[in-house]
Amino acid sequence: MKHRALPILALVVLACAAVAAGATAAGGLRLFQFRGELVNASSTSVQLKVEAGNRPALRAMLGQSQDQSFTIGDKTEILVWRKGIPTVGSVTDLKPGDWVVVNVRAKPGSSLAEVEASQAGIIGDHLKQPNPSQPLFLYVGTVGGPQSGGHIALHVTAGNRLALHTMLGQPQDQTFTYDDGTIFLLWQGKVPAVIDAAHLKAGDRITIRIRAAHNSTLAQVEATPARHVGDHEPGNPLNQT
Repeated sequence: MKHRALPILALVVLACAAVAAGATAAGGLRLFQFRGELVNASSTSVQLKVEAGNRPALRAMLGQSQDQSFTIGDKTEILVWRKGIPTVGSVTDLKPGDWVVVNVRAKPGSSLAEVEASQAGIIGDHLKQPNPSQPLFLYVGTVGGPQSGGHIALHVTAGNRLALHTMLGQPQDQTFTYDDGTIFLLWQGKVPAVIDAAHLKAGDRITIRIRAAHNSTLAQVEATPARHVGDHEPGNPLNQT
């Protein structure tokens, strides 16, 4: 049995490597990768609360809801990751609340509807979000001006315990980092829509969530790309972490 398992595992690893290969391949199709919490799964689709993704995916989601549905079919392969080891699974292995990665290949420039209508290639079920051991640094404040170039100017007015600890003796005006994997959400009431950094306006109340080592300095936290930026997030974000 062990000798048989090794070739299967090798094939799974090769499949993952193929997904992670260049941005365009297989006849010029581009990889759209969505990452987040699974809401529901059926034989034909998976519903996902998108928390992150690669640049093409997040660009396709601009102006759209955080909750999206993706098509699965006979060409979709489901990989279940447990303790760092992937095994081939089925839709019945996908449970609400699991952290999943949905990979779809579509033509460059495809709309979100076109991407969602294309069968997902590989869905990876990782059970929990990667790096859960890294604590959350949450900063709350107002935007200092138009944002671009990978940096957000923030006038810090509040934060969780770790964030406030890094702010001791520091000025309230700080600059944080974002990258292609940072998701920006604009809340209109209780409904969030995906935006990009350019939509942040001076004076907007935002939250910035960053995962970093527990003993990180403010400079180290600021150099770490934010996971999530919320614009006009409802309620008290300090009670939602």
